[in-house]
Amino acid sequence: MDTGTHFVMGIALGGLATLDPVIAQSPVTASAVIAGTILGSQAPDIDTVLKLRNNAVYIRNHRGITHSIPAVLLWPLIISGAIFAIIPEANYLHLWLWTFLAVFLHVFVDIFNAYGTQALRPISSKWVALGVINTFDPFIFGIHVAGLILWGFGFPPGYLFLSIYGILVIYYISRFREQAFIKRVVKQQIPGARKILLSPTMRFHRWKIAVITEKNYYVARADNGYVKILDTFDRVPLPESEILEAAKKDINLAAFLSFSPVYRFEIEQIKEYYEVRFIDLRYRSNGYYPFVAVVHLDSELNILNSYTGWIFSEAKLQKKLNIIL
Repeated sequence: MDTGTHFVMGIALGGLATLDPVIAQSPVTASAVIAGTILGSQAPDIDTVLKLRNNAVYIRNHRGITHSIPAVLLWPLIISGAIFAIIPEANYLHLWLWTFLAVFLHVFVDIFNAYGTQALRPISSKWVALGVINTFDPFIFGIHVAGLILWGFGFPPGYLFLSIYGILVIYYISRFREQAFIKRVVKQQIPGARKILLSPTMRFHRWKIAVITEKNYYVARADNGYVKILDTFDRVPLPESEILEAAKKDINLAAFLSFSPVYRFEIEQIKEYYEVRFIDLRYRSNGYYPFVAVVHLDSELNILNSYTGWIFSEAKLQKKLNIIL
């Protein structure tokens, strides 16, 4: 989920914690716990700082080790230990328990995005991505904000957020049901579908769809259960090419290939250099595919420049690549 949603969830967990008799009877412990749940709900996303290095490092590592099993166990110890050092009057066991729940819940809800996490690491480095909730879901964020407002007006926070999480369980179930329905519709329209990748959007009944068949890639969109195919591309295997092999050594393209399960590619000679471009087919927006990796090589196949990330116009991409024509 996005940072804002994790933040309001952290506060909500602090409210839910008031159902714990130990916390309800100790204002000091309650204050420590809400600090723990807020910090715990943010801690796994500390790897966002990797953006300061470059997109390649960020793409390869975001939601990786900081969301792993060892990290889920380590974050609560670090956070609760630091808070307890400042507030030694707090009940450490309950502080740790609720901080652990905040960290665990952060990683757990991230699994439901299309991006996913390496939550099973080190057991498995596979990305776990269920693809039923958008990174920012207006309903999830909104119901948390509504709960915080009601708390501010004096509603008992424990039972209030317990009710809200009961509603969210039903909401998640409805998302899984709709996802399953869309997949059935896609299989009816594209009987040869080998793999169907759904990406939820901020709109409840709109989904982005990428389909892999034996010979083609299909890009589609679902609106209120109706599936419309937008683009079709031939499924072309990667050729044996010295240009491509040289480009694959670039860190930006390597990061893209580690992240994207469905893409098309282009190899083109432009004046004195070669351009290798890979385009992720999952994120079509207004007829444009914004998530790309581009590598430029000279006639000797030395890498001149490269980029991977989100670009919504060709002009901005050329600016990123800093090409002198």
